[in-house]
Amino acid sequence: MKSRVQLSEKSMLAMESQIPELAGGAVKRAYYQALTTGWKVLEAVNGKLVETSADGEQRVIRDLQTPVPVVVGSKRIRRSPQ
Repeated sequence: MKSRVQLSEKSMLAMESQIPELAGGAVKRAYYQALTTGWKVLEAVNGKLVETSADGEQRVIRDLQTPVPVVVGSKRIRRSPQ
């Protein structure tokens, strides 16, 4: 059985700083994997929801609403339908 390794605060912060880059790579890999296995991918492109197929064909599904600006640290409450 392997012994546990204690991480210093510095090494933990260094590892955490790599999360966005690793996540971006994982999303890109999943995108290409979906296309190479014959699936279609939905993505937001220039304010439109676009379906992309493996042969490069793109079909606009619909326009997207403009993004809602949110200040970092603020809280948003979703209104329940009436």
